Amino acid sequence: MDSGKQLTGTLAFAVFTAALGSLQYGYSLGVINAPQKVIEKHYGRSLGVWTERTTVLPENSTEEEELPEVGDDPAVVIYWSLSVAIFSIGGMLSSFLVGFVGDLKGRVKGMLMVNVLAVAAGLLMGLCKMWKPHIMVISGRAVMGFYCGLTSGLVPMYIGEIAPKAYRGALGTLHQLAIVIGILISQVAGLDFLLGNDDMWPLLLGLSGAPAVLQTLLLPLCPESPRYLYILLGKEQEAQKSLCRLRGPYDTTSDLEEMRREKEEADKEPRILIFSLIRSSVYRQQLFVALMMHLSQQLSGINAIFYYSTAIFAQAGVSQPVYATIGVGVINTVFTMVSVALVDRAGRRNLTLIGLGGMCCCAITMTVGLALQNQFIWMTYVSMSAIFLFVSFFEIGPGPIPWFIVAELFSQGPRPAALALAGCCNWTSNFIIGMTFSYIQVWLGCYVFLLFAALLFCFTVFTYLRVPETKGKTFEEIAAVFHKGRKIPQQIPRDHSELQQLKTSTDA
Repeated sequence: MDSGKQLTGTLAFAVFTAALGSLQYGYSLGVINAPQKVIEKHYGRSLGVWTERTTVLPENSTEEEELPEVGDDPAVVIYWSLSVAIFSIGGMLSSFLVGFVGDLKGRVKGMLMVNVLAVAAGLLMGLCKMWKPHIMVISGRAVMGFYCGLTSGLVPMYIGEIAPKAYRGALGTLHQLAIVIGILISQVAGLDFLLGNDDMWPLLLGLSGAPAVLQTLLLPLCPESPRYLYILLGKEQEAQKSLCRLRGPYDTTSDLEEMRREKEEADKEPRILIFSLIRSSVYRQQLFVALMMHLSQQLSGINAIFYYSTAIFAQAGVSQPVYATIGVGVINTVFTMVSVALVDRAGRRNLTLIGLGGMCCCAITMTVGLALQNQFIWMTYVSMSAIFLFVSFFEIGPGPIPWFIVAELFSQGPRPAALALAGCCNWTSNFIIGMTFSYIQVWLGCYVFLLFAALLFCFTVFTYLRVPETKGKTFEEIAAVFHKGRKIPQQIPRDHSELQQLKTSTDA
């Protein structure tokens, strides 16, 4: 085997270090849910709600008895909702800056710079009892969301550029694996007897910034992206050294030649910014596919499933629904590992089709179970099974693949802008689902998942018709697929002049 295609210790170290940012993203996503009641109580104290209400309580009343009323206070509800929503708003705003930060000083230094935000956010939340908890937590969540919006683009960009072609899918999936592991860690750490209690909840939130500290220590040891060094900076010798550090001693001629052609292509057109990418007819098909894949991830109903799972487990007689929810998190992690193992064998397109189609069937099964659970007790267990299968199908394809396939669909020039747009699309749709699902649920009742089933069917058809297979293809070959047609051509143009002629004829 060509040593340039092997997994080396340096490559594994670099991917692990980058994925720490994804772990932090996942932890921040899940950490706010478990200690909700405890945090609401402290918000009430800070706002004066607790003091006002406890003054009229009988002497034998306890704080725990008053907790639900404090949580229902309009001021507490507003500040709690803002604590949750501000995270997505920060991510939406910063996702537009992914390309700028990644190109400013490089991928590695870019990730290193933004860690300042994560540490600051962790300190704001960890020390929130020193001032007004609601102000400190909301500020920390906003800063952390801003950080996560950047790292959700920088990590797939870096991993996609340093990974050998044969392992690009498996290594790219590690971004999603780190996210779900982070969510699972936050769920476990948020248990009442660990950190999700009255005394330790600030530490639980503050630990959101812990992976950034470790990543800051490790990033200086990671090689910079060879594609960034060669294509953007024109430093061929440094790019060659970086390739050898990442993949071991091997003949770098073919990789450097591919980057040389890509650089020539990028030098012939002006720098591609976000608005230029939106207007460009050359990249319109790639951009449409990228955005639709991110929409399919968020509009699949996965967040709604997590939102509704605790109630279903409670109806099924599970005495501790929180542990069942953690079980969903474990399945989340296990099947992401399955995707890591399969993505470079089965292919991105096939796994996405299997995942979306399976989720569609599960959503229909879920609807049937919810509609008939009052008539047949065993239907509740059908709904529970549908939840576990839904999550499994999500992590096989629609969960991890959209994050890294964007880096595969675009060459070096438009890649940062494409990742920024895809990230913004992902964060925005996530925010919309989070804000509207409760209203849609009231409107549609137990048939709410039919809406997601219809969306999943549409996304499945789109993937079948429009998404090409990128497994084992160079960036140049993938670009040629879109210029030549939607199907993989039998003869991929290898020569730069042939590809340029193909582009010219397509534009004409």
